[in-house]
Amino acid sequence: MTDQRNELRETVRARYAQAATAVADGGVANDCCGSGSVEVDANFGASRYAAADRDRLPIAAIAASLGCGNPTAVAELREGERVLDLGSGGGIDVLLSARRVGPTGKAYGVDMTEEMLALARENAAKADVANVEFRKGTIEAIPLPANSVDVVISNCVINLSVDKPAVFAEMARVLVPGGRIGIADVVAEDDLSVRQRAERGDYVGCIAGALSFAEYRTGLAAAGFTDIEITPTHCVADGMHSAIVKAVKPVRQPTEDSAAPCCGPSCCS
Repeated sequence: MTDQRNELRETVRARYAQAATAVADGGVANDCCGSGSVEVDANFGASRYAAADRDRLPIAAIAASLGCGNPTAVAELREGERVLDLGSGGGIDVLLSARRVGPTGKAYGVDMTEEMLALARENAAKADVANVEFRKGTIEAIPLPANSVDVVISNCVINLSVDKPAVFAEMARVLVPGGRIGIADVVAEDDLSVRQRAERGDYVGCIAGALSFAEYRTGLAAAGFTDIEITPTHCVADGMHSAIVKAVKPVRQPTEDSAAPCCGPSCCS
């Protein structure tokens, strides 16, 4: 990994550590993936979850929510499944997933930030949710064995990765054959260059590092995923969308034409 990538990853880690510390001290997480507090921002944070879900969780898990969507609402989790959340932060999606898969299932969270992991474990204890496990690691090198989970979710984290092909490959590795992903992420319109994306927001703000719709589909297909769907949900900047990303790890090796075409953006003018 280049020095520039290492520096960028450390910048992301430091920003999220700061956010976790703010929440632990009784505040809210600011300036990560959106402006203003997570409680009121319309595009990012706790506002993306139904009140019924928020009411079942510790306030610290809600205050630390920094995502751009609600992957647990689209992952179609079932009783007994094993689910992995990449970049689990304060644990909101892990805790919601654990309740959905029930006591016979398991929800894992992976995060590279010690402060977020500590906050997530504290939130799990407060919520009295036992079927969860938080592990330290990066999403480019997931600390789980191959073929160990049924579903991978993530909430506005993959755009922060410094090596997205590695993330896609790791998702495919840890999923069982027939496993699936349900991800919320920021995605750019195909006509925006990397430079234009950076003009709309910085890397730690979930904008500059976003892939385009075509790049996302190509990356998932290269990792072996099929049935790829990328559906924009709302605009977060000019030409930039929060989107739901779904795909399946096939039981057998896919053919070159097996990936479904990605839908384009439709909510911004």
